Amino acid sequence: MDATKTYKALRLGLATFAGGLLLSGQVMAAEMVAKSGPFKGPKANTGFVTSSKEGGKMVLALSDDFKTPDTPDPHWQVVDSKGTVYHLQKISIKDNKMNRRITLPSYVKDVAKVVIWCAWAETNLGEASFEKPLMMSSN
Repeated sequence: MDATKTYKALRLGLATFAGGLLLSGQVMAAEMVAKSGPFKGPKANTGFVTSSKEGGKMVLALSDDFKTPDTPDPHWQVVDSKGTVYHLQKISIKDNKMNRRITLPSYVKDVAKVVIWCAWAETNLGEASFEKPLMMSSN
């Protein structure tokens, strides 16, 4: 009889522990993803950017409703909290494909906003800001 009570208590303890792990995993996943405000600008004015961590690196992704501006050479740019601008990959690539996601290089320490930049015309097509700068891990 005591063995049955011990077994039930052990099962209850394990179920509680497993539930706690599941909940903590959901909270941690929620902390690793951020969403920018909407794009605002003369040509890039739909959609937003999300960020996530993959393999210890920060990844930015354009939302499904983002429409690539009809300009000759749109690129990703990020601006850090100090105002430093990082010119990154081209958005439109051959065969009508897009770089909708980019992995940020390790030298980018934080991201305050994402700019869609026309390298040909050297102009800002639109930008989306984060509520607070996204900090890269120090790993």
